[in-house]
Amino acid sequence: MTNVLTRFWTAGALAGFLFLGACAASEPMLESKHPTPPGNVDLSGQWQLRETGDARRRPKVDNNIEIPTRAASRQRVAQPRPKVSSVHLFLEYGTDVKVTQTPYSMFISYDRAIVEEYTFGENRLISVGPIEAKRVSGWNGESFVVETLDRERSTLYETWSLRSPNVLQRDVRIVEREEEVFRLQQLFDRG
Repeated sequence: MTNVLTRFWTAGALAGFLFLGACAASEPMLESKHPTPPGNVDLSGQWQLRETGDARRRPKVDNNIEIPTRAASRQRVAQPRPKVSSVHLFLEYGTDVKVTQTPYSMFISYDRAIVEEYTFGENRLISVGPIEAKRVSGWNGESFVVETLDRERSTLYETWSLRSPNVLQRDVRIVEREEEVFRLQQLFDRG
């Protein structure tokens, strides 16, 4: 009888481990970024969004749904709109951007209204009200990278890099269910 019970518990434990392993494997992960900035790269400065076409208008996803930012969300009265993942709430947008880079972190101020703080090499849970997401930030070569993953498995990718000493480039992508639904490139001139 003991031998049968041992086999039963062993088989149950193995099935449990396989189930937990399968669940963990299906959970998307963000890869940590390098915590040390390259010695020759400093993104610090006061930057003005370059005037090109509709650059000053709020970004829209492919199906033409306006992407509300936290600042816009505070100003808007609740109204029904098509479903968009919550990762868009972590996208900030401004025409006047101030970047302060320290040896361990980056502070980005958008239009003097919202300041985002990133610690190089961070891998943590962040929130906007009840909305939570995982975020990693740090360096990939000479580019500062921020990736934010929400519970719907949508990911916001942001990359900041110097195109020249006086031009800052920001590339933004939102991927939902492995499909890119939004892409934006912004150029900022040193102010």
